[in-house]
Amino acid sequence: MASKTRGLRVPEELEREIEREAEAVGKSWSAMTKDLLTEAIKMRRAPGVVFADGPAGRRPVVAGSGLDVWEVIATRRAGGEDRAKLRVSLHWLTEAQIRAALSYYELYPGDIDPRLERERQWTPERVRRELPFSTPDTVHK
Repeated sequence: MASKTRGLRVPEELEREIEREAEAVGKSWSAMTKDLLTEAIKMRRAPGVVFADGPAGRRPVVAGSGLDVWEVIATRRAGGEDRAKLRVSLHWLTEAQIRAALSYYELYPGDIDPRLERERQWTPERVRRELPFSTPDTVHK
């Protein structure tokens, strides 16, 4: 993606907050500001989706649910794209939360598709092979 240099005036307090965030994750002020602006635009375009840190980095999450957007999309696909099945499968989510996840995916599939592909690759055979102690049929003597 091409980038363009711009002048940006920010209040000193905001500058300090960005610097604090940047130091916490080992980024430059510019890189952190770019990340924060990117997330802000995405949250503005898909209300009801927020960003959270985790072992895999920052990811879009359905606000108030603890579910990543990719999990909602995977559940929808597992139900054959049927909206009624999605509502039943995720019965604890409100309609607004489901809409938020679906809207985010529609706007930013490139943020979600790589994770869906990684998850698809975790077959039962692969889990048994790579994580043998995680399967219930493993007996320890």
